[in-house]
Amino acid sequence: MVNEGISFCEKALGIVDLYSPSEPWIFYVLNSVKAKELFQKNKNYIINEDDEIIIIDEFTGRTMPGRRWSDGLHQAVEAKEGLPIQDESQTLASISYQNLFLLYEQLSGMTGTAKTEEAEFQKIYNLNVVPIPTNKPIKRMDLSDLIYKNQFIKWRCIAQECIEMNNIGRPVLIGTTTIEKSELLAALLSEYEVPYRILNARPENIESESEIVAQAGCKKAITIATNMAGRGTDILLGGNPSFLTNQLIEKIFENSDFIESNEFIKNLNIQEPGLLEELKVNYKEFLKQPLSELKKQSDPVSKLFIELYDSIFMEQKLRVTKIGKNIKELGGLHVIGTERHESRRIDNQLRGRAGRQGDPGSSRFFLCLEDKLLRIFGGEKILNVMENIGFQDDQPIQSGLLSNSLESAQKKVEAFYFDTRKQLFEYDEAINIQRNNIYEERRNLFEKKNLRNCLLDYAERSCNDLYKRFQIVEDNEIKKSILLKLQNLLGTPFLSHFSNKQDTNQQLFFLQQQIEIAYDLREIELELIEKGLFRELEKVLILQQIDSAWKEHLQKIAFLRDSIRWIAYGQKNPLTEYKKEAFNYFNIMLARIRHRVVYFILRSKPLLTK
Repeated sequence: MVNEGISFCEKALGIVDLYSPSEPWIFYVLNSVKAKELFQKNKNYIINEDDEIIIIDEFTGRTMPGRRWSDGLHQAVEAKEGLPIQDESQTLASISYQNLFLLYEQLSGMTGTAKTEEAEFQKIYNLNVVPIPTNKPIKRMDLSDLIYKNQFIKWRCIAQECIEMNNIGRPVLIGTTTIEKSELLAALLSEYEVPYRILNARPENIESESEIVAQAGCKKAITIATNMAGRGTDILLGGNPSFLTNQLIEKIFENSDFIESNEFIKNLNIQEPGLLEELKVNYKEFLKQPLSELKKQSDPVSKLFIELYDSIFMEQKLRVTKIGKNIKELGGLHVIGTERHESRRIDNQLRGRAGRQGDPGSSRFFLCLEDKLLRIFGGEKILNVMENIGFQDDQPIQSGLLSNSLESAQKKVEAFYFDTRKQLFEYDEAINIQRNNIYEERRNLFEKKNLRNCLLDYAERSCNDLYKRFQIVEDNEIKKSILLKLQNLLGTPFLSHFSNKQDTNQQLFFLQQQIEIAYDLREIELELIEKGLFRELEKVLILQQIDSAWKEHLQKIAFLRDSIRWIAYGQKNPLTEYKKEAFNYFNIMLARIRHRVVYFILRSKPLLTK
């Protein structure tokens, strides 16, 4: 099948070899397949109002505006969706996350979900994961997973669970894996006429993200969210008094009739006329500022706002505390997971939204045999067992053994992705040394005021490269070509006497003298045009050539990394061969930088305009 596919692509494109280094069509073909089969709309990306592909972060569920997939993958997705294809982004610099973090002198961090990735932290960063006991004992109950036969029954049971919790009065947080599934559940709850709030990567939902999360702990609240990480806001049982205060202040000033009759306004100590009207105009700006900063201000309008805010906040806090106490008695926040993620960290992040600071809470995952993880790891076998035993369609499997098997499957997937990241890190290590060298060289050149010695060194090494080749080759025509290049570079038409019989050191010494003469003449010529022009030209040219060469080098390295894996079929270690080739590429790049800089400095002609 693979050979048939390759032959079909070669015929369609009218080429001989799909894997040819001169015309690497294979990357475009593979990107097309990836875009069609692996990258799904409303899961991996969304399409905004401007017909642009916006990437979704699979771990946080947030959109990443401005980010684009590289190597033509973004263009492949645009073609798949029938959108205008934008130019491919050019990689100017690259670094792996691992090497980026390792640039810091000290590494540390705090998270509630690092324990499952303990091995990776140790092997890559040499960091130990130390668990810190919670401030208060955890009262959250993590209930056994419920596994159903198919998606339809699962989603119906999730909706039924939401209705039951809503009738009791407990707040519910449902974590979904994609936008599509979050909207499916939302449509289902709408049919049952159950109120809910939805938080996914849709632009209209992102604006109210913090407010939705903050109020997810209100009584009878149902919140549907995609990949629920910390989101920077705690879910407080009963609601968040700060957000409730802000909402009430907006409600007061949006309604003119409400201002006159509101008890909080009546109780304000307004000493000057017109202050209330001024507060009405500026209240939105006050709401955006930190309360601690507002309290430092002495103007009467700010003081009036603080007085109003404090009075409303105290009442809302008492109200929220009372409702929160009632919700705790009912059992706290109930978290529902609609699918097991490939990483246990994501599941733990969702569970961790309940039971904060000693609050009660519960969590349960609703799964089905059509879910990705179960489908890969033995879903058909479980289905056969269910049918043999005689399980009803709406009767779930609830087994601690099965939950442990799922966790074991997650560990296997995590190990696979860890090996992938480790391999990426090992490959990037070879480039990391080159990256550090080129950046250090660039920084040194940028900081120097006079690059004369550096440019003379570049010129000597470039001439030495040509001279060494002249000594090695035997073909007289090639020898003449090399001499012609030296003559053109140095502007000296008297190098024809060079031969292999003459003393090498004398010839190299003569070349060195000619280099210095050519350089000094060039400097005098440009300084006569404008003082300081030559010094500026040196720096601009050398930095420009380094940036251009490094950009080309990154493209070649990317191509090398993608193609080197085939070396394994020849019983060779791909990583070892990759390091050798990368080192050769780097040396060629440095030589090319030297040659180009010297040529442009010594032979380029300034264009004078009136």
